[in-house]
Amino acid sequence: MRNTKKSRPACRQAGLYDPFLDTLGGGELHVLSILQVLSSCGYEPYIFWDKNLSREIKQKFSLTFINKTRWVPNMFGSKSSLLKKHDELKNFDVFIYVTDGSYFFSSAKKNFIFCMVPDNKLYQMNLLNRFKTLNYQFIANSRFTGNWLNHWGIKNEILYPYIDDVFFTDNRIRKEKLILSVGRFFSHLHSKQHEIIIRVFEKFLKSKKDFESYTLILAGGLKKEDKDYFQKLQKMVKNNPNIELKPNVSYKDLVSLYQKAEIFWHFTGFGVNEKEHPEMVEHFGIAPLQAMASRCITFCYNAGGPKEFMRDGENGFLFNDEKELLRKMELGIKNKELRNKIIHNAKAFVKKHFSYEVFEENVKNIFSLKKYHA
Repeated sequence: MRNTKKSRPACRQAGLYDPFLDTLGGGELHVLSILQVLSSCGYEPYIFWDKNLSREIKQKFSLTFINKTRWVPNMFGSKSSLLKKHDELKNFDVFIYVTDGSYFFSSAKKNFIFCMVPDNKLYQMNLLNRFKTLNYQFIANSRFTGNWLNHWGIKNEILYPYIDDVFFTDNRIRKEKLILSVGRFFSHLHSKQHEIIIRVFEKFLKSKKDFESYTLILAGGLKKEDKDYFQKLQKMVKNNPNIELKPNVSYKDLVSLYQKAEIFWHFTGFGVNEKEHPEMVEHFGIAPLQAMASRCITFCYNAGGPKEFMRDGENGFLFNDEKELLRKMELGIKNKELRNKIIHNAKAFVKKHFSYEVFEENVKNIFSLKKYHA
């Protein structure tokens, strides 16, 4: 970075380094939203990344604060010296780091490690790492993640994300016979289990007449390195007119899909033992919350983060296998009174607990923020 002391204005700065930033998944939306609150409180936002991703972030998440963000070269590679990191970070009042399992000293005034994946390999707190993180505060994206951090001896604060007001659809918008599932197209870690979703939907189509008029839409981000996996999915669905794959949809189009869909499926963690592999189930679940806000009847596999907000039969449905999913699907479709109750309860629940106002207040409390006047 070039002569940052002279180029920066005399105001407070907040920096972010997320080594997974270009995945632009739910975790990235979450941590970028923290930076958005900091920006609204008078902090000048900086992101350490070698490419300006402002256009992609606006298209994917509609976060307008990104226009004010300064993009600075990523100095956290192995070639960067400890002295350079120290000299650079001391300019920051707040520094946020999404860990990939490596740790470093930070000279920023306040330091936070944002934890979105409950994977023990990322939190090896040996003596050296504990020393490196003495002046960091750990933040977990859910109670599920936070409980695992506690289990591994790491104290943390829970900071849930918010759901954009645009998802709270007008009751007059007519629902269509669509089953929607949203999640990045990839096969590793906490895969969204697209292959299983396709097989289950095709089985339902063949065995139950109630589903013959439904269309399944799988929407999500797609990176170049995951194109082989996506092509595999394309081969699976090529002869089925009832299934559509929609990669890299815009924010506007994603909102439209939620507004139209009657049903939402979330299969992350399906068949995984969450006690043995917590990293492979849903860590929180922004997409199901977006669906609930959008008046979709939402079905989540009974593991990980969704258990924190899903009340089975009250604001959605949890399922443990495809037989239970089918039974609850038929119940939700045919029982109009139950369906209307769930839709109403889900929307009200998300509005109450996951509004931007609630998120903003929680960020301010954790980061000890006050409105800044230059």
